[in-house]
Amino acid sequence: MSELKGIQELFEGRHFDREVIILCVRWYLRFKLSLRDLVEMMSERGLSIAHTTIMRWVRHYAPEFEKRWQRFAGEVGRSWRVDETYVKIRGEWCYLYRAVDRAGRTVDFRLSARRDVAAAKAFFRKAMKSQQCAPQTITLDGYAASHRALRELKADGSLPANTKLRSSKYLNNLIEQDHRSVKQRIAVMFGLKQFSNAVITIAGIELMHRIRKGQFGLRRLGVRGRAAPAVWNAVLET
Repeated sequence: MSELKGIQELFEGRHFDREVIILCVRWYLRFKLSLRDLVEMMSERGLSIAHTTIMRWVRHYAPEFEKRWQRFAGEVGRSWRVDETYVKIRGEWCYLYRAVDRAGRTVDFRLSARRDVAAAKAFFRKAMKSQQCAPQTITLDGYAASHRALRELKADGSLPANTKLRSSKYLNNLIEQDHRSVKQRIAVMFGLKQFSNAVITIAGIELMHRIRKGQFGLRRLGVRGRAAPAVWNAVLET
């Protein structure tokens, strides 16, 4: 991970206070709000902010926030449930590969323009890189490309040979249910327009989803029982 900017440097030169920026980005990624909903809400607080300004904040700060939260990420289990769902970008269907462990904790995700063997392999490589231990079991649906991708990863040594692969619609209900929170948030955005921006926005939504699921260990920050703004300030300033 590259060296993080100091909190003052991160918000240097911005017209609005950092508390306003963090609040707008956090609420946009967490709640079912459009940009114009946020503009109206900020207006009631006496702040005149263009919806395009909030969108620029999301694009700039969502990756920065993810880097800072990732330092506190907890481990996930080694039994993964993997599935892909559909996301429309500029009128075209793209594919969001996602995995959770048996307890429902998010393992990883990857947005892809295609649904094929190469896309599946890229997702599995990303997921394994993000975790300290390789999975012991991977549960898939019946889509052949994902099964082939894992076989090829085993063949080239990227995936341990003793990793168990299985197909179970019943066991994968967990990941299918987990898709809902992410897709419901995306649905309110009235369509994602650019693939690169969609990657950033979805990563921010996934971050908020992980925070809701308690996947970050913040004990050393001493923020237990404190309100969300105080927790976010502690994470970003550390």
